[in-house]
Amino acid sequence: QVQLVESGGGRVQAGGSLTISCVASGRTPAGYAMGWFRQAPGKEREFVAAISDSGWTTYYAPSVKGRFTISRNDGNNIAYLQMNNLEPEDTADYRCAARFAPSGDVYYTDSNDYVYWGQGARVTVSS
Repeated sequence: QVQLVESGGGRVQAGGSLTISCVASGRTPAGYAMGWFRQAPGKEREFVAAISDSGWTTYYAPSVKGRFTISRNDGNNIAYLQMNNLEPEDTADYRCAARFAPSGDVYYTDSNDYVYWGQGARVTVSS
């Protein structure tokens, strides 16, 4: 079992930056692929970013590519989502997710592929 807890959400003005963290407890996240998803009020959950179990490969939704960076520090059991040049459209609840990756350097973009989820961190971007 892996427990995930997000932190670092908050309110920021458009153009600002924010970094949210996902701390894993229980089994070490090493060997687990991880991802970030978000859900805005009244909208469906959408994929934001993913990182492979090795950490070598990342993938981003077109709407955040070039502005967001996903990373992981398995030594500290933490994954990060650094968000720059935030826009009001980025306002949402952000959740991290994890799943065991059966082979090397694999990432997942479909929420149905993930097994473990955090409770979410709210990010509000004002114009």
